[in-house]
Amino acid sequence: METPLQIVLRDVDLYKEVLEEEIRKRADKLEVYYPRITSCRVVVERPHKHHHTGNLFRTTIMVNVPEKQIIVSREHPLHHSHEDILVAVHHAFDDAARQIEEFAFVQSGDVKDHDLLPHGVITKLFPEEGYGFIEESGAREIYFHKNSVLDGFDRLKVGTEVRFREEQGEKGPQASTVKILRKLHTHHRGH
Repeated sequence: METPLQIVLRDVDLYKEVLEEEIRKRADKLEVYYPRITSCRVVVERPHKHHHTGNLFRTTIMVNVPEKQIIVSREHPLHHSHEDILVAVHHAFDDAARQIEEFAFVQSGDVKDHDLLPHGVITKLFPEEGYGFIEESGAREIYFHKNSVLDGFDRLKVGTEVRFREEQGEKGPQASTVKILRKLHTHHRGH
C-alpha cells in the first residue's frame, strides 16, 4: 500500500503477527476500489470483558479519501480462536471495500448520469453460492457475484430494482457493480 497504514491492536496479543499481516494484505486490496486513498487506520480491540455477556471483538477501519472519511466498525464474538478474529477483520474490510467502491462510483460521475446506467430487477438469487441474476428491462439476464453488490448482498430479494455497471466476464456479460435503487417514500396522512 502506497498510502500510510496505521495498525493499532488493543488487548489482542495472541495473534498479533497473523493479524498484522492479514490487515496489511486487506488494506493493500482497498486501493483496487479507489487508488487515491490518503491514509488508513485499523484498530482491532477487545472492548468488553464482561463474563456474563461474553467477550466481543471489534475491528474499526478509518479510511481517508479526498474530502471524506469512511469509517467502518464491526463487532464479533471472540472465542480466543484466530479464525474468529480473522473473520471479524475480513467482514470489516468487506464493509470498507463496499463503501469505498460506492464513493468511487459517486466520484466517477456515473451517479449523476444514473439514467444512462442499465436498470434491472433481481430475478434469481443463490445465497449459498453467493451469486444471482438481473433481468435488464425484460430483455436478458445478467450474472452478478455478491462482491459486486454495493449495498450488501444480504439486502437483495427477488424483485429488488437495481442499477448496474456491465462488463465482459469469463463466461459472458456480468454486472461489475450493483446498486439497489432507493425508493422515495411519501407519507400520506388521513384527513
